[in-house]
Amino acid sequence: MEPSILATYDRPVPRYTSYPTAAQFESSVGPQQHAEWLGDLRSGEAALYLHVPFCRQLCWYCACHTMAMRREGTLDSYAAALERELTLLAGIAPDFMVGSMQWGGGTPTQLGAARLRAVGRLVDSLFDRRCGAEISMEVDPRYCDEATVDAMADLGVTRVSFGVQDFDGAVQRAINRMQSFETTLATLERVRRAGMRKINLDLVYGLPSQTLDTLARTLDLALALTPDRFAVFGYAHVPWMKPHQKLIPSETLPDAATRAAMAALVSERLVDGGYVRVGLDHYARPGDNLAHAVANQRLQRNFQGYVADDSLWVVGIGASAISCLPGGFSQNVSDPAEYMATMERGGFATVRGIAVGTEDRLRGDIISQLMCQYAADVDATCRKYGVEAAAFLAGIGGLGPLVRDGLASIDGGCLTVTERGRPLVRSVCAAFDRYYTGVEGRHARGI
Repeated sequence: MEPSILATYDRPVPRYTSYPTAAQFESSVGPQQHAEWLGDLRSGEAALYLHVPFCRQLCWYCACHTMAMRREGTLDSYAAALERELTLLAGIAPDFMVGSMQWGGGTPTQLGAARLRAVGRLVDSLFDRRCGAEISMEVDPRYCDEATVDAMADLGVTRVSFGVQDFDGAVQRAINRMQSFETTLATLERVRRAGMRKINLDLVYGLPSQTLDTLARTLDLALALTPDRFAVFGYAHVPWMKPHQKLIPSETLPDAATRAAMAALVSERLVDGGYVRVGLDHYARPGDNLAHAVANQRLQRNFQGYVADDSLWVVGIGASAISCLPGGFSQNVSDPAEYMATMERGGFATVRGIAVGTEDRLRGDIISQLMCQYAADVDATCRKYGVEAAAFLAGIGGLGPLVRDGLASIDGGCLTVTERGRPLVRSVCAAFDRYYTGVEGRHARGI
């Protein structure tokens, strides 16, 4: 990537797992609005996301809503709070159909086998599940014993996401996450023996002390595990949002040019290893349904990343969980103690969100097409929302520089992200983001 492009586009930019992004959520959306939006799903289908904001220990690189927690009483209370929120959902949308289900975090297995079973069985008793619906769960391979694996199998988990990040010892020390290849392999084999054979692997580039050589070795080891999918994210250094990241000195992080080279290395190694590139940061085996979704132009992006779900909507359960509903986005309070106290009082814990109108849906549709397909049919999308395409495009002032820099091209009403522009697709999307300001301190950098 040329120095001039690096200088121009190495700026804060959203990841566009939603539009409008969470940075635009407002406190005007609360429990009553959330309940009304859930009512629109009364007889519909949505993905169900269960958030568990606890880990055995806190990794310094992490930007998720999580904390270190081992107290049994707190874990009991949190599982009970999840059950209360699920019961509230069932009361509002009794015919709600679960199209897919994901346990995320944090580390969901930190709840322990008995609590996982209790919450999972409650879901099955309250809601119907679409035939063949995928159930996925994130795990920390260092803390996933036989009892936990047995509970996951009992709950019908079909896909397991393994957090790895990096296998190099120096990098692991720098992020406070020591995890050997052997430990990861042993847990992976334990999961596969239990019948859960769809495996995802999560890696991160741009970490402290990471180099192109150490990243190449991590990729070789990761490929040896033969997962079905990879998710490889650029490290988001946001210490103003996550104070524990201050434990990572900024001078130990790779610069923008090295990060760009790392992203290129990841793509080269994984594609050469037989994986199909899926959007910006995912890779899948050709037979995986994520790869099929790319080929059939059915790929979607939400707060869980790229997904092959047919469901347009997501119902989030748990502290900090975000719901994507027909009326807009709504988010629960992030602090687990406040979430549990609210659930104990008997109401929803929604504290912010945003209603989504026609203009935002139009812009969000185009952004989604760009993130998922690297192209957007602006003409057809504008017709869908009753908007005149030429006038709409004329108002997108940021497109000109992107075209001049060779990152995007326009042919009639079709916008395409060029091969050169694909690593910077988020910057192309930002041209359509009417809220985007580019100010420091709101988002991770674009490279």
